[in-house]
This record gives sequence, structure tokens and C-alpha cells, in this order.
Amino acid sequence: MTAAAKFMFDEDFAPGGVKPTITLIEHERRSADAEAVAHRKGFEAGQTQARTEAAERIARALTQIADSMARLNNALTGIEARLETEAVQVAVAVAGKLSPELVAREPLAEISALAGEAFRQLVATPQIAIHTGADIFDAAREKLEEIARLRGFEGRLTVQSDANVAPGDCRIEWADGGVTRDTAATLATIEEIVGRYIAGRGTVAN
Repeated sequence: MTAAAKFMFDEDFAPGGVKPTITLIEHERRSADAEAVAHRKGFEAGQTQARTEAAERIARALTQIADSMARLNNALTGIEARLETEAVQVAVAVAGKLSPELVAREPLAEISALAGEAFRQLVATPQIAIHTGADIFDAAREKLEEIARLRGFEGRLTVQSDANVAPGDCRIEWADGGVTRDTAATLATIEEIVGRYIAGRGTVAN
């Protein structure tokens, strides 16, 4: 029976028969260096992950802020549109209320202003005819003749009473033109324009 071979723990199988050796201090130093490198890599990885997570949190927060600002801006735009609409409606209502009262108080004021400008522009016109309301005819004729003299108008001035002309309104005519002051038509035009404006602002408010 063949005897079992012994393990030769003392045999050196390294080339050249030289055993690699390392001192305990060197071993500990290398171990410490390896631990330091591992610790540094782990720390850097943690820092990178922390920065990434922080950046994601900031991005989410900024997105939420932007959404909130957009909603706030839309809300403010709607409020602004409603306030503007209400202000315009109030202004038109006040104008519609005051206009008749001002005309009743000073029925010749606007007629005189319009006629004075017409006489200044048409000083050399041969003839001008002015139609006024019947209620103020006498006072209007006297006032208009005075304005014509002051403006140096030397043509023929005809002041006529017209039952279709409202108090405070007038119609000035000459050979190749004319101009009319019609308060009702003016207010109707204003209301139409305001109506379109309010409809547009209502769309914004909604």
C-alpha cells in the first residue's frame, strides 16, 4: 500500500524560490489606505446623491412656485378685467345721467362751441344755416348771431327751429358740407363701443 503524500507547507513554489513578505506596519498602512479610499468614495457617492436629491427637490419647488404664480396671474388678470369692466360701466352710466342734466342747465354751451369753431373755419362761406331745438330757438338765434359777429363771419346766417332737434343739439349746414351735434346718437355709439369692450374683457375675466 502506497503511503499518503504529506502536505509540504514549508515548500516554496514561487519562482526563484523567494517568498514574498510584507511587514505588519506596511500591512496596516495598506489596510488603512484601502479603508480611506473606500470611505472617500462612499462619501463622494453620498455627496453626489445628496446634491442630486437636493437639485430635484429645488426643481420640484420651482415648478410648484411657477404654477402658483401662473394661477395667481390668471386670477389677478380676471379681477383686473372685472374691475375695468365695472369702472367703464359706471362711467357710462354717470355720463348718461349727467349729460341730460348738463344740457338742461346749459343748453347753449355745446351749440355755441360747435358754432364758434364752424364760423372760424368757414369765415368766408357765403351762407350758413343752423337748425336748433324749438325750446331754445330764440335764445340760440341771439347767441349764434353774436358769435358770428365776434368770429368775423360776413356771410348770411340763418337760424331755424326744428322740432326734430333735441335741446342742446344742432345741425350746421353750408353749401358743400355740414356738421351735426346729436347727443343721443353719440351716446348710442359710445354704448356700442363699450359693449364690445366689455364683451372682450369678459372673455379675459373668464
